[in-house]
Amino acid sequence: MIIRGESVADHDAIRALHLTSFPSDSEADLVEALRADGDAEISLVGDVEGQLIGHVMCSKMQAPFKALGLAPVAVHPVFRRRGFAQMLIQAALAQAKKAGWEGVFVLGDPKYYRRIGFSAELAARFQSPYAGPYLMALSLQTLQNETLPAQTGDIKYAPAFAALS
Repeated sequence: MIIRGESVADHDAIRALHLTSFPSDSEADLVEALRADGDAEISLVGDVEGQLIGHVMCSKMQAPFKALGLAPVAVHPVFRRRGFAQMLIQAALAQAKKAGWEGVFVLGDPKYYRRIGFSAELAARFQSPYAGPYLMALSLQTLQNETLPAQTGDIKYAPAFAALS
């Protein structure tokens, strides 16, 4: 799989991928809203032999430090369970770290995201409508992901997330 930044020419294929990957159009609409609002910071696609098979996006968050929200992540159903999602996420995290972002939050399956280094314990220190075991954080600038630049405070995903059902 080749991982690269999305281009405008990819937008229709990204939307089609999200429509194929999820039971509703919410995630596809989220991607478009994050772009339109200027909140999309990182948007990478995975390409296998010229076919767009994966997408990951990170968007700006309101937090007491420089933070991103990881979502959505999609891999075409035919290409799942091959590590492509994790490769896309790792590429997005590496790009975020290089760009100076300090942390990333994700709302998802703890069993999956713990393998990548996310921690529910780190996120539990922050106030969010999504607080709970599925909200996890990852420190990008500290050595062992034990701390974030701030230890508490309010975090908010980009406004487009409010439209998710």
